[in-house]
Amino acid sequence: MGRYGTAAAGMLAAGAAAFAAGCSGQAEAGTAYASDYANHRHLKVVGYPAVDTLQLTQQAVWRMADGETERLAALAGPDGSADEHRATAANWVAAFGRGARGEVTAEFYDAGEDRQTVVLYFHDTGQVKDFRMRLAGHAGADGMRLSMREADPGQASAAPTWAPSAPGAGDSGRIG
Repeated sequence: MGRYGTAAAGMLAAGAAAFAAGCSGQAEAGTAYASDYANHRHLKVVGYPAVDTLQLTQQAVWRMADGETERLAALAGPDGSADEHRATAANWVAAFGRGARGEVTAEFYDAGEDRQTVVLYFHDTGQVKDFRMRLAGHAGADGMRLSMREADPGQASAAPTWAPSAPGAGDSGRIG
C-alpha cells in the first residue's frame, strides 16, 4: 500500500469507527483514534491486517513514540499480570520509543480473525520488534489485545530470530 493508500485506509477505519459508535463513549473513542491518527506518522503496511489489528498496532507504536507507558500497558490482554504489562510497556518505550517516532513499517502475518503476529521495522534506528495479539474476553468481546509478557529488558528489546531483516521479504502475503 502506498503512502496515500495507508493514509486512506487509516482514515476509512477511523471514520468507520466513529460512524459505528452509536453511543457517546464509543464515539469519543473513534474521535480520539482519528486525532491520534492525524497527530502521528503513518505506518507503512505489509501483509493483510484486519481493521482492529491495524488500529491496535498503530496505537502501540504511537504509545511507544509518545512515551506513554500506562496507555501502552492498557492495550495488553488478560495473559500476565498488570505489573508484567507495565514492565513490558516500560521496556518497549525505552527500547523502541526513538524508533517509533520515525518511519515504521508493520508487517502482518496470519489472517487476523482471532490472532495475528506483527513485525515492526523501525527504519530510523534499524531495530526490529515482533509481537502477538489475539482476541480477549468471552468470545472475543474485549477485542484484540497485545500479548505483553516481556518484563525482562533484554527479552523485550531482542530482535526476533525468525523474522526477515527487511519488510516484505517474508511470507506475510500468505494467509492461512
